[in-house]
Amino acid sequence: MASRRDRLRAQGMRPVQHWVPDLRDPKMLKQIRREGALLSKHPENAAIDDWIEASYDWDALK
Repeated sequence: MASRRDRLRAQGMRPVQHWVPDLRDPKMLKQIRREGALLSKHPENAAIDDWIEASYDWDALK
């Protein structure tokens, strides 16, 4: 592992640690659902959805 890290550093890379939500944690899932419900009731939700629909390149998914 150390030699791999040395090779990557020689290529100009550096290690970075990322913290992400633990989706196995019931409390985290509850929080995500709560925030999603709040976002769905945002007064500008339809306008935001329209903007995403208009600006996203849906053909790139194919």
